[in-house]
Amino acid sequence: MGGAFGGGKPDTSAAEESLRMQREETARARAAAEEEKRNLAEQMSAQKRARLRGGKRMLLSESRLSPEMGINEEEQKLGA
Repeated sequence: MGGAFGGGKPDTSAAEESLRMQREETARARAAAEEEKRNLAEQMSAQKRARLRGGKRMLLSESRLSPEMGINEEEQKLGA
């Protein structure tokens, strides 16, 4: 009965729910952006590490013990 003479409060539950949902969406977007940034940093780090440490040594077959042994004709035929 007090609505006509200033006794009641307006219903703001819809606005509060909307604000809560916006905050949750923002938090999810922020977490996704952080995950993407972390993945990109890891990828760039791996590429840099491969460039600095890998070289031609990484291209050698696992079956050979040293690069001085060369490539066997059998390995070329097998495509390894």
